[in-house]
Amino acid sequence: MGYFHEGHLSLMRRARADCQRVVVSLFVNPTQFGPSEDLGRYPRDFERDRELAAAEGVDIVFAPAAKDIYPEGYATYVDIERLSEGLCGASRPGHFRGVATVVAKLFNICRPTAAYFGQKDYQQAQVIKRLAADLNFDVEIEVLPIVREADGLAVSSRNQYLEPEERPQATCLFRALARAQELFAAGETQPAKFVDEMTAVVAAQPAVRTDYAEVIHPQELTPVATVEEGAVAAVAAFVNETRLIDNTILGKEDLRAEVSTC
Repeated sequence: MGYFHEGHLSLMRRARADCQRVVVSLFVNPTQFGPSEDLGRYPRDFERDRELAAAEGVDIVFAPAAKDIYPEGYATYVDIERLSEGLCGASRPGHFRGVATVVAKLFNICRPTAAYFGQKDYQQAQVIKRLAADLNFDVEIEVLPIVREADGLAVSSRNQYLEPEERPQATCLFRALARAQELFAAGETQPAKFVDEMTAVVAAQPAVRTDYAEVIHPQELTPVATVEEGAVAAVAAFVNETRLIDNTILGKEDLRAEVSTC
């Protein structure tokens, strides 16, 4: 949706390395915002984004107007059952219907052979994988690792909403996930222990309130009964009014190493 950051640019670089032509869609999609969300103030800077994309060797920036994607009388939407119902879907009703609809339209318009998404939006990536499989899109979905700031905060266009005093508190999402990795490395298998400790790390910050903290199956996105390698620890929280999300694949990522190499 624009206001490109290092996470977006990492996707462009991978696409440039893999593909003959690279198209980047740039579209703040109104159908994935709820009525009280930040559609009106979502950061937009087309010239900045165009220059960043050009510097990464992008061939085309496809930036349609909302009226072109959703013309008058538009009435067709795509719903992905089950995968879209928990986590962010529970607190953002209709969000994934908007995501699935616009991605289906973008796939139809651009006809990519490969499409690149970031792991930070883990649920979104699984929804898009299911969309591509169920609707027989001839496209390979690639999900690339989360890019983090030096203090561990996952890069996000919404990070710019954070006030200076909020910024250090926002790292509690990363620290909650690092704690989950520590628990897994210590042999913990009970999901309630992970949820309690991740929630406690987030709750220790006065400006932050937890939306969810869960350990889920990597494909089904349902809570697990026993935590095994490859399960996903996921958190979402509000830093005052700014909603942030993050996740980690247990046993597959060393969050300390990721931060040390940023």
